[in-house]
Amino acid sequence: MHTNDVPAKGVLPISAARRRSRRPGRAPLLLTTLTVLTALATTAACGAPAKPSRARGSDNHARGTAGTPAPAGSLEGVWRTDGYGTLVAIKGRSLRTYETTALSCLPGSVTGTRAGAPDAHGRSRFTVPDAAPVAVSPAGPARAGLTFEDNAGRRTLHRIHGLPARCAERPSHDPRAVFDVLWQTYAENYPFFRAKKIDWTAVRDRYRPRITARTTDGELFAVLRTMIEPLHDAHTSIDAGPDRHYAGKRPGTVLPTPESTARIATAIAAHLGPGVTQRHWADGKLSYADLPGRIGYFRITQFTDYTEKGDYAGDVAVLDRALNSVFTKARTHGPTALRGLIVDVRLNGGGADPLGLRIASRLTDRPYLAYTKRARNNPSDPGKFTRPQPIRIHPHRGPVHTGPLTVLTGPLTISAGETFTQSLMGRSPSATRIGQNTQGVFSDVLDRTLPNGWSFGLPNEEFLTADGHTFDGPGIPPGLRTPVFTDEELKTRRDSALTRARALLGRPSPGAVRP
Repeated sequence: MHTNDVPAKGVLPISAARRRSRRPGRAPLLLTTLTVLTALATTAACGAPAKPSRARGSDNHARGTAGTPAPAGSLEGVWRTDGYGTLVAIKGRSLRTYETTALSCLPGSVTGTRAGAPDAHGRSRFTVPDAAPVAVSPAGPARAGLTFEDNAGRRTLHRIHGLPARCAERPSHDPRAVFDVLWQTYAENYPFFRAKKIDWTAVRDRYRPRITARTTDGELFAVLRTMIEPLHDAHTSIDAGPDRHYAGKRPGTVLPTPESTARIATAIAAHLGPGVTQRHWADGKLSYADLPGRIGYFRITQFTDYTEKGDYAGDVAVLDRALNSVFTKARTHGPTALRGLIVDVRLNGGGADPLGLRIASRLTDRPYLAYTKRARNNPSDPGKFTRPQPIRIHPHRGPVHTGPLTVLTGPLTISAGETFTQSLMGRSPSATRIGQNTQGVFSDVLDRTLPNGWSFGLPNEEFLTADGHTFDGPGIPPGLRTPVFTDEELKTRRDSALTRARALLGRPSPGAVRP
């Protein structure tokens, strides 16, 4: 992942509040990228404006060169993901990814090394420096599955004969090639042009003639930013070096600052009340307090970086310790059980979806559908997607809270903070959302590299409800709307959402399921 500074403990700006693409081995909010030799076919890219890609179905431009077929069940060879514009090459103990479009093939940012022998089912696990491990499992002679420890779900791989010839060609730094690769990547992967009323072909026709071989880096960055800014999408970004970074956001979003974060913490503490003690984990990213009236307050400011090392396994261990301390037998059973629980994700910069699913598993005693995921998988048809993959909540084997639940949300509930919120929509009894709409970005971020070494990110997935609805753009709405950390609220040290949640949980609710 690109490096992004964290301005205050546990709070991320929009530019950092993104779950980076779960390309093989990519951990969320990873601060170190792996650099490999890049390659790109440039003959067509530099001479004239790129043309829309021809209909290729889900072939994703990866026909490859002829090669010796691998034995059935073997993972050796080159694989194409269904969607994601990615090739995965496995040779011996090594795994490497490549980023492809109709114009380009650039080696991906990840290399992995097989850890031990395949298991009884042929599944191989690959360790990746500074990232979560990935696993590849055979599913027949020409299919396999790719999973990531820090990602919800699995991707389908289709075997191809070999790497396309352009993967071995040297890239051009010509500004026209850079423009073409970025435009083509969005054209083949971005799912929301229609919803956002953006004619992407018209965007190319307007801006491509402005780019020449003599276009400066500053001029090129300005054009690329101008192209994607109207998307108002917090999962879009361009990183072109020092002082040239752009990340989108929904109009009206006010980014947190150290000062505003401190004011928010003061307002929350004031409304928890005197004598209330908060317990903290993960350097304050997780906190819990018992409030009068047997109400619990659990605040989560991100779903990643719970340890100094920043590894996913460490995050899981810290989160589980916190959850074991919060969801005790005393708080979930008998006369001392919580009457209700408040979960606060109003300032949550995202991270790894599975960590949110782990929390949701402590809030139910029955399995249910969290959401389904699908990715755009036809370069020439924005309406075609992979088969929706159900992601389910399975109850924790231990104490769980099954009583009334409120979830506090706002525009700085971002990415994994939103998928967590969505994962509670199928819970019974249903959670009451209080506050404002979430930011409206759910997809993993598809991280890409440009021929000149710049990087950019974009979404390519949809997270759907049981009835096929997506909240991309407007975000998940609250059931009860209140102000969230407005200047007026902070000035007067009010917290309307928290006050409303305490009032709701503090009074008996006819028909509510009690512990």
